[in-house]
Amino acid sequence: MVRGLYTAYTGMLNQQKKMDTIANNLANADTTGYKKEGVTAKSFDTQLAIKVKDGSNAYIDQPIGTLNLGVKIGENYTDYTQGSYRYTGNTYDLALGGEGFFTISFMNKAGEESIKYTRDGNFTIDIDGALRTQDGDYVLGEGGQIYIPTNADSVSINKLGEIYADGEYIDTLRITDFEDYNYLKKYGENMYDAVEGATEKESSAVIDQGYLEASNVNVVTEMVNMISLSRTYESNQKLIQTIDDELDRSANQIGKVG
Repeated sequence: MVRGLYTAYTGMLNQQKKMDTIANNLANADTTGYKKEGVTAKSFDTQLAIKVKDGSNAYIDQPIGTLNLGVKIGENYTDYTQGSYRYTGNTYDLALGGEGFFTISFMNKAGEESIKYTRDGNFTIDIDGALRTQDGDYVLGEGGQIYIPTNADSVSINKLGEIYADGEYIDTLRITDFEDYNYLKKYGENMYDAVEGATEKESSAVIDQGYLEASNVNVVTEMVNMISLSRTYESNQKLIQTIDDELDRSANQIGKVG
């Protein structure tokens, strides 16, 4: 019975983690370029114990036993599928179609600069004409920071990311893609970090001016999943209560001497 308590507990813990992830997805349903997250789970029967440096299997890790002790939280993953387009008509709103990321020169509170990546193309220009994110970080082009004449009557950005002001070429947006997105991690502020091992590759993404890529979170699906998780959580909770009642009867009634 005690083992049953632990099994039900792991189920509740796993559902809570999934619920937190869904809540975060729903909170970012209207965040431009946001990519939804999910959580994997695995059984404890493959995680029970490790047989290390055994004489019969030297230096080979080997699971021991087949007893299942519930569920184990796996890992968070990000779904990078394309979000739908939302028309804004704004000159500096850009949407990426296909795989790739805008490249951003990010500065933290300590004044340290680093390269970050984002799908959020909600950009603007400052009084000097520098193309920036809404948080003030520089958007990078092939030539570095992008400066657009503030007195330009028209600014156009084509599918290739080439920027023209009154017909004069300014720069080309630096769009970065990676061989394996598992080497990307969310940094915050709707940006990503490339961790050690990340390999860049040429991006085939196209750019649409006057549009923004919406979040790929489906609110209805997330709400349905949340209801299902709530019911599963309650089932595990009732199981714990049932086992607790059985333990109480075993200790205080069945074993009582008349």
